[in-house]
Amino acid sequence: MPGRDEIVRLYEGPAPGSETWTQNECESLRNLWNTRLIANVVDPSLTVFRPDPAKASGRSVVICPGGGFFALSVDSEGFEVARALCEKGITCFVLKYRLLETHTSDPPRELAKVADLDAVVAPVVQWAMADGLKALEHVRENCSYYEVRPDRIGILGFSAGGSLACSVAHNYSTLTRPESVALIYPVYRWSNIGNGVPDDAPPLFVLGATDDCLSLGPECIDVYRAWVEAGKPAELHLYAAGDHGFGMRAQGLPSDRWIDRYVDWISSLDN
Repeated sequence: MPGRDEIVRLYEGPAPGSETWTQNECESLRNLWNTRLIANVVDPSLTVFRPDPAKASGRSVVICPGGGFFALSVDSEGFEVARALCEKGITCFVLKYRLLETHTSDPPRELAKVADLDAVVAPVVQWAMADGLKALEHVRENCSYYEVRPDRIGILGFSAGGSLACSVAHNYSTLTRPESVALIYPVYRWSNIGNGVPDDAPPLFVLGATDDCLSLGPECIDVYRAWVEAGKPAELHLYAAGDHGFGMRAQGLPSDRWIDRYVDWISSLDN
């Protein structure tokens, strides 16, 4: 059975730009979101999940959990996603990226008290984006070791992790260009879109729910429209129900099967 393989630090020393950060990484099990969270990330890393060699397709994806840049929902939007995709032959790298500093054991409650969240989040987006780009660089430079194809490395992000993935999709180099970009209920307005959709932008997959409690359905449409208007391949799915942050949680709704739509799409890129 495929499973967690290893943990790889993205930087040999302190992450560039946050060398003076002194917060201590911590885990939260009892919080407003009722899920396991990681907070106060200072040392970005990748957790590697390899598929059964008999199923391995050579395709890989960097997975970016959400959490409003206050925490990382590492199970439902990270490790569980990786295990499911491993079953489909995809090598997965769950990214632990830099976050805002939190001061309690319940980061979601801290987030809920912020009056102007957009302004508070803005400074950390550049560091998270840098970690996403570094993750893609690491995978591409080590394709032989991971037994993946350099032209089949994608990125998949949830909520704030979708903002990170969208930022990467606007600011990559030849070395860090993702072959595909998937955004699950992304906060598009937090993304660093630079000069707009690149001329060689990768295919885009966007998925969310119309009843998203954060009203992110329109933001899903906005990023989809940007790709279409730039003449780039894009696919959009909006479920009538699913709310926000469903990840791999079973709700007895069609949104429970979102990962099948993603696998269908990413498989179609080989055609």
